Amino acid sequence: MGRQGNRVLIIGYGNPGRLDDGLGPEFAARMEKLNLEGVTVDSNYQLAVEDAAAIAEHDFVIFADADTAGAEPFHFEAVVPRSHMSFSSHSISADALMAMAEDLLNSRAEAYMLGIRGYEFNQFGERISPKALENLDSALDFMKQALEDCNFENYVTRNTAENR
Repeated sequence: MGRQGNRVLIIGYGNPGRLDDGLGPEFAARMEKLNLEGVTVDSNYQLAVEDAAAIAEHDFVIFADADTAGAEPFHFEAVVPRSHMSFSSHSISADALMAMAEDLLNSRAEAYMLGIRGYEFNQFGERISPKALENLDSALDFMKQALEDCNFENYVTRNTAENR
């Protein structure tokens, strides 16, 4: 990894039983296979308040999720911590989770959202559509480069076909 000593947490989330909604967990599985030094990978169906503790132990957090209508092949943007008036103990948004980690655990982690464009969501099945797999490959290549540099703010909005 680029900068010495940086700790990066990648959280891929979504439901692998709902077709392209499994892009986040598949991204996490593929990143974990790379076994990159300083990178911790986690995966789940959804974000949970318990993730705040892991976030507080890292310098950077990358949230990876399927995107139903975003830019192709993916988008990459900063997550700004923002408290919400209410949330479920079972599901929480990335911005609310970052605010919780900051407010309760003094986290200073920078966070980013990697939204990988998917197309098929309205049925059950454990497969990812061919076009979404192409987007996943582009997102993986992008993330490998971003992790090498470990200067994520320079990669925000770099989501066009030039990254393929």
